[in-house]
Order: sequence, then structure tokens, then C-alpha cells
Amino acid sequence: MLLWLTEILSDYFSALTVFQYLTLRAILGVLTALLISLLIGPMMIRKLSQHQIGQAVRDDGPQTHLSKAGTPTMGGALILVAIAISTLLWADLGNRYVWVVLIVTLAFGAIGWVDDYRKVVERNPRGLPARWKYFWQSVIGAAAAVLLYFTAALPQETSLYLPFLKNVSITLGPVLFILLTYCVIVGSSNAVNLTDGLDGLAIMPTVMVASALAIFAYVSGHAQFANYLLIPHLPGAGELIVFCCALVGAGLGFLWFNTYPAQVFMGDVGALALGAALGVVAVIVRQEIVLFIMGGVFVMETISVILQVASYKLTGRRIFRMAPLHHHFELKGWPEPRVIVRFWVITVVLVLIGLASLKIR
Repeated sequence: MLLWLTEILSDYFSALTVFQYLTLRAILGVLTALLISLLIGPMMIRKLSQHQIGQAVRDDGPQTHLSKAGTPTMGGALILVAIAISTLLWADLGNRYVWVVLIVTLAFGAIGWVDDYRKVVERNPRGLPARWKYFWQSVIGAAAAVLLYFTAALPQETSLYLPFLKNVSITLGPVLFILLTYCVIVGSSNAVNLTDGLDGLAIMPTVMVASALAIFAYVSGHAQFANYLLIPHLPGAGELIVFCCALVGAGLGFLWFNTYPAQVFMGDVGALALGAALGVVAVIVRQEIVLFIMGGVFVMETISVILQVASYKLTGRRIFRMAPLHHHFELKGWPEPRVIVRFWVITVVLVLIGLASLKIR
């Protein structure tokens, strides 16, 4: 929106042409989303507390969590508001990628909002039934996949690229591309949701991965950088740096209130949306495998749940003391801050490995 305005006014004030630079708008996106989060956060927390929209805590989990009962939840709405406003202000709204990412993010947020609302407002412990939650995730994920495939103008937009290998790609037909995209978006959404169990555990890795994806988006959209780094050049993808940076700013602003001991939880409205956002950006910049690497903490959490359920159903025994994985370490005696920070450290290492794939080929 402001980009369009500055384009018009630059005919009269030449200094405004500086807003055409992606890097400046990315920085402004971070700062705008951060400022919105910090300003709106206290008011939102008060409103959630007044309406008694508090977190329910399982009594079969770590006993240290019992004190968290009643902590305001659905704070992920704050993140989505900050992302949406910042993106609409600073991104090029004529770019189709911006709209795909923004709509998918908000749509998954709507699914999470319904689930949270039923749990904490209507006091329905089931929330949105799993089959309906998965159904709507599938509809949105598949729709995004179909749209991205049939609006692709270049072969590299629908090919799978293998990191750390020079000029190695796999041409995907419509079925494989749509299936892969669907799995990445829906899988990433649920993986972040499973990780969101401790104060700040999910949001900081999300911020780190989004920061790395912003770099991938920028270099992919820049012809010279893409050719130099031997990655696919994707015209228009660079604009996603604004969205990714808005996510980073909103996430850091939320972390201000979500850090241990948390004043607010993001709930499914935030976790499902942020996971989907990471997934769709990774698909657009053709870095699905790199997302799998950088989001290793999310992957470990998801695998721990799958293994736990499979083991219990097949053998009647549990592999972990409790799943997802972070609860296992809590029950082993690790203090919550130790679990959180160590998972953050792991994410830093994995993100650096992912970024190394830009040069090591």
C-alpha cells in the first residue's frame, strides 16, 4: 500500500524512491510488526484475561505446568494482526506470491481460532474435531498447491531442488508437485503446533527459520545472486522477504510476552498459521528440503508423537515418558527454561546448516 503511494509521490519527491528497495522495506516490515505487537500486546492480554480466555492444562503432564492454568491464550491473533498490517503496508500488493502466503497464513489461523474458541470459550475440550481440522487444512493446502502449480510461468517454479548438490533438480508433474506442496504446508503447520508446548519454545525457532527463508527469498528473486549461488531464479519471489521479516518482527514482539514465565500463549490460532506460513514460503522459494533441515526441532517433535502412538498401539509400551519430545525431557527432570534454550540452540545450528546450502554445492 505504502509502496504504491511512494511510487506516485516519487514524481514530486525524488527521495521517496528509496522505498523501492526491498531491503529497506524488509527492515521497515520488521520494525512495523514489532511495534504493533509491543503496542497491542498489553491491551490484548488484558482483554483475554477479562473474558477468562485461559489455557487449560492436562493433569497427566509435568506438574510444573499446573501453575499455567488460566494463562491467557489465543495470543497468536496478535502475531497475525501484526504480520497482516505490516505486509499490507510495505509489500508489493501486485505480487501474487504475497497474496498466496498471506491468505494461506490467515486461513490456517482461522482454523486455529475456531479450535481455540471452542476449547476456551465454549469449554468444549475437543475443540474443533480432528477430522474437521484436518479437512479444512487439506482444503486450503491443496488449493494453494493447485494455484501455485497452474500459475507457474517457469519450469524452475515446479521443480524439486536438492541442497548441497550442483545443478541437481527433479522435474515434478502436477500430481507430484501438488502432493509435495500439500504435505509441506499441512505438515509444517501441524509440526509447529505440536512444538508449541512450552513458553517461547515454538516462536523463537519459527523466527529463526523465517529469517533464513527471507534470505532464500531475496537471493532467489535476484537474478545475479541466484546465478552466482546456483539456485533457481524465481522472479517475484524476492518480495516475500517483506512477509518473512514481518513474521520475524511480529514473532519477536510476541516473544516479549511469551517468554518464560509466559504472560500469554499463542494457541492454535498462531501455531497452525505460522507453520503453514513457513511451509508455503519454502515451497515458493523451492527449498522444501532445506525447511526440513532448518525446522529440525519441529520434525523431532512430530516424529516423537508418531513413534509414541505407533509403539503404544503395536506393543502397549511407550518410547518416551511423554510426547511431544519436550515433555519427555521435562519429566526427566530438565527445568523448562533449559529445555527451551537447548532447543533454540539446536535450531540455530540447523538454520546455519540450511544457510550453508546456499554456497556449498
